[in-house]
Parts: sequence; structure tokens; C-alpha cells
Amino acid sequence: MNEITFYIDNIAYTIDIGEDPGQVLEKSIKAMLSTDESLSTKDVLLAYLKRTEEMVQYKRKLKGIIHTIPSLEQFKEKSEE
Repeated sequence: MNEITFYIDNIAYTIDIGEDPGQVLEKSIKAMLSTDESLSTKDVLLAYLKRTEEMVQYKRKLKGIIHTIPSLEQFKEKSEE
């Protein structure tokens, strides 16, 4: 069990982030949100919106990459030639 405690509007929230090999998730979260001081609700919402925007951009890039990969049918057609 791996836990992180955040202080939001002076209230402690402890969250179990589960297994985190190399503490990758913990480091990523701490890069966005401080665990040493109380955050405002606005700070937490802003961090969430920024991370959501990043994920949307990654999704667009991934769709573009996937679009360039031939489908299984196209691959079969080429191998039959």
C-alpha cells in the first residue's frame, strides 16, 4: 500500500495509489501538486485541467500514429500479392 497525503483547504486527504514501481506515479503527482502545504480547491482543479489537456493531446497524437499503421486486412492483401 502506497499512500500520498494532500492538504486541500486545510483538510488532509490521504489516498492509496496502490503499487507504484519506481515511484513513477507518486513523482508525477508531486510534480503537479505540493504535498507539503495546503492547496486551494482552485489549485487542484487547475492541475486536473492541465493534466486532462495533456492526455487529450497524447490521445490525438496516438490516433494519428495509429492511423498510419496498416490494418490487418491491408497487411493480408500485401502478403498475398
